[in-house]
Amino acid sequence: MSNALLSDRINALEESATIGMAKKARELASKGIEVINLSFGEPDFQTPQHIKDAAKEAIDKGKTFYTPVPGIPELRNAIVGKLKKDNGLEYKAENIIVSTGAKQSIANAILCLVNPGDEVVIYAPYWVSYSELVKLAGGVPKLVSGDLNSDFKAPISELKKAITSKTKIVMFSSPCNPTGSVFSESELKEMAEEIVKHPNIFVIADEIYEHINFGEKHVSIASFPGMMERTVLVNGVSKGFAMTGWRIGFMAAPKWIADACDKLQGQVTSGTCSIAQWAAVAAFTQDLAPTYEMNKAFLRRRDLCYALLKEIPGLKVNLPKGAFYFFFDVKAYFGKSAPDGTKINTANDLCMYLLNEAHASLVTGEAFGADDYVRMSFAASDENLKKAIGNLKAAFAKLS
Repeated sequence: MSNALLSDRINALEESATIGMAKKARELASKGIEVINLSFGEPDFQTPQHIKDAAKEAIDKGKTFYTPVPGIPELRNAIVGKLKKDNGLEYKAENIIVSTGAKQSIANAILCLVNPGDEVVIYAPYWVSYSELVKLAGGVPKLVSGDLNSDFKAPISELKKAITSKTKIVMFSSPCNPTGSVFSESELKEMAEEIVKHPNIFVIADEIYEHINFGEKHVSIASFPGMMERTVLVNGVSKGFAMTGWRIGFMAAPKWIADACDKLQGQVTSGTCSIAQWAAVAAFTQDLAPTYEMNKAFLRRRDLCYALLKEIPGLKVNLPKGAFYFFFDVKAYFGKSAPDGTKINTANDLCMYLLNEAHASLVTGEAFGADDYVRMSFAASDENLKKAIGNLKAAFAKLS
């Protein structure tokens, strides 16, 4: 059946590059080829036992029915408590909408705020879905970009230049996927001071990597004067609690935005899984020791990978301050050829070569708004990371 019969909306939508590369890696694995998957943003740890126990208890107690669209009261209140304790933010349950993952929370906010032609300023490099979700809503993405020399953080002058009368949203993640960069308190303050000058501009702040932070204490832009009324704070349990498959995300937003997202979600998915929500209550209200231990492991892996990657000639590598990614500059390899004569012209070409030659899956920076870069996740065992980077080093050396 021809794509011509599909909607223009879906034909214009790009496939998620991270999901696409993971699919290619699985295809190789199905042929008996061992592939080390460094393309997916998924902790390799098990969900902490006390969270699993909470889910089992919910099943045993028969908590298996439909849930309220914005989330069970117990979880919304637990999130309110978390935001007060961890972030110093005073929300009420009416400001919280629980969704099937942080991605849905971001999509809800964009679809409820953006009209066709509205501009959304996105800090780049950015997570793959941001620009596609903006386009899906009929909006126009406008990128403000940083590079490795600026720790991938665009200066405030770039934000000021990007804002026009059509700007509706400014969007970013911190800690950042794909770069691992973290906006400091002073950088967020500067951003907030600019945004409050414009009464019709809102912020979507993706804080899903909050607990994977190797430096300063996490700061939310919503904590600055005038910003709670302007901010849709997005977070969840997937990264910091190793709960990717549980699919629980949330937003904290002004009530009128939360109400709109409740209305939208009621027509799309309704309330998310009851058992997963009870597990998330335990995540937000009980022991954070497993989360801190995972963060220590990620820090150790970051340092391990940094030392190994620095040994590969031609790679320019940053030192991530959070999340679990390296985002390295690979343009020194553009124009080179693989042993079979295949030319490496783009980061996508390079990723496909490395998948087939080194049996390690990475993601092209083109998907994140940075054509000269490649993203590597270090959410894998120390053994696999050493093996994968060794394979990558050997594969790079074969390019001439």
